[in-house]
Amino acid sequence: MRARPDRRAPLAARLACALLFAASLPAHAGQPCREEPLSVDEVRRSLDLAQRTFATLDASGATVAVIARAGQDLSKYGLDYSHMGIVVRDHAAGRWTVVHELNKCGTADSDLYVDGVGNFFLSDLYRYRAQVLIPGPDVQARVAALLAGRTARRLHEPHYNMLAYVYSTRYQNSNQWVLETLAAASAPAGAVETRSEAQAWLKGQGYRVPTVEIPAATRLGARMFRANVAFDDHPFDRRMAGQIDTVTTDAIVNFVRGRNPQARVIVVE
Repeated sequence: MRARPDRRAPLAARLACALLFAASLPAHAGQPCREEPLSVDEVRRSLDLAQRTFATLDASGATVAVIARAGQDLSKYGLDYSHMGIVVRDHAAGRWTVVHELNKCGTADSDLYVDGVGNFFLSDLYRYRAQVLIPGPDVQARVAALLAGRTARRLHEPHYNMLAYVYSTRYQNSNQWVLETLAAASAPAGAVETRSEAQAWLKGQGYRVPTVEIPAATRLGARMFRANVAFDDHPFDRRMAGQIDTVTTDAIVNFVRGRNPQARVIVVE
């Protein structure tokens, strides 16, 4: 994983720093990269949201959480957020670190990144609102251990597909990496070390993702003009019916709450 420093200077200093690197943000989850840098107002609003999210995380008492941002308008699919990352508290440094999978500017490739909360939200946001999902303490501890070891990297697949099928290892989308990492943390110790094992365990639990309905014309246009969209990993009958079983942010919330009804979901506005 490639590490980049967190920025927790006062807002004016953070704004100045952000403007220096906003033009070269490395990747987005399923989005093409903008050619123009973020505007001053976009940077200010993004960092304000990051600051509020950081304060929410600090006040939560958690050591690990999952945070979501709204990078694109998915309201026609009934979704409020597009991308999730796992955030871990670094007690010694007094900061939070986000680990997440990012697609490289609309290509069919991805990597895992380590970011500060500020960097996580310095993206081309559609809506300046965030979601914080806090699993139970046992899962938090297991996730932290997985991220410190090799399992999180083994669970990453660099062949990116924004609409990857939930039960295929051919591709992966950014939210699928989060789900499979949470599955590894929820399964018995040592039971899940690979993507195949994660998916087999999820199937054994009877887990199903909410289906996204995508019409044929939309599927055809996406497949023809976007390198980061494919449908050939989906079951043929469901694909032809426009029923796309992919991992969304809602799918992850459903998974965590299904196993722990006391899990907390906090909206940051």
